Amino acid sequence: MKKLACLRLGPAHFWALAALPAALLTGCVVAPEPVHVVPRPMVITPPVYTPPPAVVYVAPTYAVPAPGYTWHYHPRFGWGWYHPVYGWHRGWR
Repeated sequence: MKKLACLRLGPAHFWALAALPAALLTGCVVAPEPVHVVPRPMVITPPVYTPPPAVVYVAPTYAVPAPGYTWHYHPRFGWGWYHPVYGWHRGWR
């Protein structure tokens, strides 16, 4: 009966077997098409204000002090510019 010889690999065989999984797993890689994101246009609509009944409208005498201000009626001081975050223009409370 003959003895089975151990599998003996030379350096060339070793590198060939080491490269085999990498060669099997390679393939054609296609980069995905870039996605173009277009931001939506910003539309700012001023809030609609309706004064209380029986109040006479008085037009503003100067321009809007800053974006976000609307022409409102104040029960004590009359008409003025009002901002929902900063309050009344020129310090009305």
